[in-house]
Amino acid sequence: MRSVRRTALLASATLLAALLPLVSAQAADDPAPVPVDRFEGEVPFAAQPAEGIFTWGGDTDDPPTLRLTTRDDAPEGGKVLSGTYDISGYGGFTHDYAANEPAHDWSAHQGIRFWWEGQDNGKKVAFELKDGGANGEASELWTTSFTDDFTGWKQIEIPFSDFAYRTDYQPVGGIDHVLGLTEMWGYGVTLPVGAPGRFAMDGVELYGRADQSLRASVLTDSAVYPVDEGGTATVKVTVATTGSAPIDEPVTVAYETAGGSASTSDYTPLKGEFTFPAGSASGTTRTVRVHTLKDKAASETAETVPLKLTVTGAKAPAETPQVVIDAHGLPYLNSKLPVKKRVADLLSRMSLAEKTGQMTQAERGAVGTGADIAAEDLGSLLSGGGSTPTPNTPEAWAKMIDSFQLRAQATRFQIPLVYGVDAVHGHNNLVGATVMPHNIGIGATRDPALAQQTGVVTAAEVRATGIPWDFAPCLCVTRDERWGRSYESFGEDPALVESMETVIQGLQGARSGKDLDRNDKVLATAKHFVGDGGTAYGSSTTGTYTIDQGVTTVTRQQLEAIHLTPYKTAVDRGVGTVMPSYSSLDVVGDGLGPVRMHARADMINGVLKQRLGFDGFVISDWNGIDQIPGDYASDVRTSVNAGVDMVMAPYAYKDFHTALVQEARAGRVSEKRIDDAVSRILTQKFRLGLFEKPYADTSGASEIGSAGHRAVAREAAAESQVLLKNSGGLLPLRKSQKVYVAGSNADDIGNQSGGWTVTWQGASGDITPGTTILEAMRKNSAALTYSKDASAPTGGYDVGVVVVGETPYAEGVGDVGNGHDLELSAADRAAVDKVCAAMKCAVLIVSGRPQLIGDRLGEIDALVASWLPGTEGDGVADVLYGKRPFTGRLPVTWPKSEAQLPINVGDSTYDPQFPYGWGLTTLTKVPEGGAATLEALGAAARAAERAGADATGRALVTKARLIVQRKGITAAFAKPFADADHLLLTGHYGEAVAKLAQAYRSA
Repeated sequence: MRSVRRTALLASATLLAALLPLVSAQAADDPAPVPVDRFEGEVPFAAQPAEGIFTWGGDTDDPPTLRLTTRDDAPEGGKVLSGTYDISGYGGFTHDYAANEPAHDWSAHQGIRFWWEGQDNGKKVAFELKDGGANGEASELWTTSFTDDFTGWKQIEIPFSDFAYRTDYQPVGGIDHVLGLTEMWGYGVTLPVGAPGRFAMDGVELYGRADQSLRASVLTDSAVYPVDEGGTATVKVTVATTGSAPIDEPVTVAYETAGGSASTSDYTPLKGEFTFPAGSASGTTRTVRVHTLKDKAASETAETVPLKLTVTGAKAPAETPQVVIDAHGLPYLNSKLPVKKRVADLLSRMSLAEKTGQMTQAERGAVGTGADIAAEDLGSLLSGGGSTPTPNTPEAWAKMIDSFQLRAQATRFQIPLVYGVDAVHGHNNLVGATVMPHNIGIGATRDPALAQQTGVVTAAEVRATGIPWDFAPCLCVTRDERWGRSYESFGEDPALVESMETVIQGLQGARSGKDLDRNDKVLATAKHFVGDGGTAYGSSTTGTYTIDQGVTTVTRQQLEAIHLTPYKTAVDRGVGTVMPSYSSLDVVGDGLGPVRMHARADMINGVLKQRLGFDGFVISDWNGIDQIPGDYASDVRTSVNAGVDMVMAPYAYKDFHTALVQEARAGRVSEKRIDDAVSRILTQKFRLGLFEKPYADTSGASEIGSAGHRAVAREAAAESQVLLKNSGGLLPLRKSQKVYVAGSNADDIGNQSGGWTVTWQGASGDITPGTTILEAMRKNSAALTYSKDASAPTGGYDVGVVVVGETPYAEGVGDVGNGHDLELSAADRAAVDKVCAAMKCAVLIVSGRPQLIGDRLGEIDALVASWLPGTEGDGVADVLYGKRPFTGRLPVTWPKSEAQLPINVGDSTYDPQFPYGWGLTTLTKVPEGGAATLEALGAAARAAERAGADATGRALVTKARLIVQRKGITAAFAKPFADADHLLLTGHYGEAVAKLAQAYRSA
């Protein structure tokens, strides 16, 4: 019965097809279809380098489930590929050809087709091709999509001409940006996001005969050609073919200047035609020149002259190129005028749509080649974590951003974009950049001057790739190490966070903003305003997050004392932008309950802008306004009226722009609020010098990842190492010792760099150039053996070094309880146990937060909190081998158990494994003394405090701390010891020594 039913179904489908337009009918002279996937079992579920079908996704829950299912109604054969999915990030499946066999040639065919069982869910399904390169996972990706708006089986036909080069993601270098079709490695399907679904697919095959009108394309070298009034624009027109074969038929291009905002008195009208003859090589170019004219007007806005191209015999350009006669003579273009006057002049000329466009920020992957930049009057673009050009090189970043800036030149006022990235520990999206320790490590250095230098290096590398804006630093005060963003904080003490805000001057330069137009400075962002580090465990309602984006419940006094003070410092330092937090704030007694920070007008308008006097602009977080209760229009007006000046609407930028215009026209967002927001944005663009120099100044690109920059990162890595225990003076190591190295993080540049490295979540492995801890140790050791899992024999060694800890994560994905905990992995625990049982051992914990180690502390001779040191493992080796002394101090309290969390300096009950501020040293001479010495140091510290001698006061407290640390840690010892470090940071040197003396007596 199964075969009868299937025959009947296919016969019905054939009859139906005969009654419909011949979409998929095979022409008489077309070649026979070529099967790619029949899903009968001929292609296995496998992965590179073998041929096979495999799944992938953004996290462990995102890959779909796949199976070959026997179906009576299978359109081809007896089985289909079926699957289910529930994707929050991204996910899909791929068929790759075997890497050890030649690529396939698809160039004889018109396109690819397959059967899809529709669910009529209205969702788009992305389908991509893998073209060129070494193999399926090192190929160039070309993409298109179809909409699942039907029920039952349907054959989807996609001509190769419908595929576009992916601009949002490419796995490798760009290869040639031409869909060659002669070296194909397979295809991939990206499934819909946001709701559970199922699918079935069958009979993937190549169809039709390639014809030149689909295989050949006419391209222009740019979409926009700005020229000074009276200048000549040169437009290069090129014919290109898939497979790079010569054209076998003539291609004719007719051109004409028509339409646009310029009148014929502004340019010499042009009309003509030329032909690329048969046999012309792919890449042959012709030139069209458009002459503009000077008129009598002293000042004008920019005017456009579209060059319409009509192509016969090939595919025409995707859009009409435009010649733009530059704006000139207007006051806002005069760099000699004060910024305030320039802003007022430009603002007075702008329409509502132009103003609201300036308040809109889109993700670069969403705008493709950038046509919407002018169409939507966009003010800003960003690269989210891992959103990079292809190839991911400094040159490609600059070229990409310049191409986007060029688009902005096609607008009336030619207002440049301000482009932003999350460069949170160096230019971390760029492969080959100098990756600094994460902020938690910088906090451990207690070195404000070094923090500033890390900002200097970061700014120079970011600006050299054409990016003028950095979404950093994070000024969160982390109060619970279960938070997946803990490592983005400088520490748990607001005084420590404030002391590290020298990084703002490293990024921006002078507090006045006068340095922002330099080619080595960027606009900084204080984030996330306010209280993101105080969210309660279990309060998050975002997906599977447990703490990130949750609720911070505090008294008004706690809000001011803990979470708000770093922002006052940031404003005083002239920070250019502020980003609100995803989290909600619940101020006890204010009667409002938990309110999303993007909606808190009392905090953004009232506290930040009015009370603290912040004169920069407020940028929302990624889709941050979407979490405000209510519909989208309500989200828009609530956030903007609360004081958000620019909204990061990565993929919904059109919706935001439209909604804001409608809300303003309806009077629900006032003209005054719009003008205030745009004035703030334009002020920073003028300060950055973007109107005079919108394009990348790459003169500093040669310094990206340079020895000088890496030296700063190396110093930061060294100073960030915190020596928690050092029995018998095991550290520093000696070059002559036979060293046994083990552990998951000894030789992994990705693990030691952490999240926000190359991609949003980061990744294990060799993801960017650098030096691992193992590689650095090899340079310092005469005899070293490495065994990651400690499986190699352990006899005959002087000392073991076990490097363990976390694998990369970011934000809520890293929350404890969301697939993460604070325990070492089973493999790491086994390595520690084996090595430490066989020899004296030092354990290095590479992690973004403390790990629970108390049950093994007795078997460990030396323990180091290495945090996430970045790409310069040499800095870790420097302190291990005594080239530099250990000087780092805990920026957060190290707990004994998870049950103690949250635990912080100042708590009434405080019994940690290691207190805040703890950090042994390997200085050659540690201070001697006891109670009498501490009393004398206290008197001297009080005198230094009265005299304003800060350097002397700090040195005296440090000496007292080193004396006191010789005592054992008890609860009675830990609390005054931690309190002393807070007092030191706030300049209370005498009281700090008194607390240390109290700790000494309590031990």
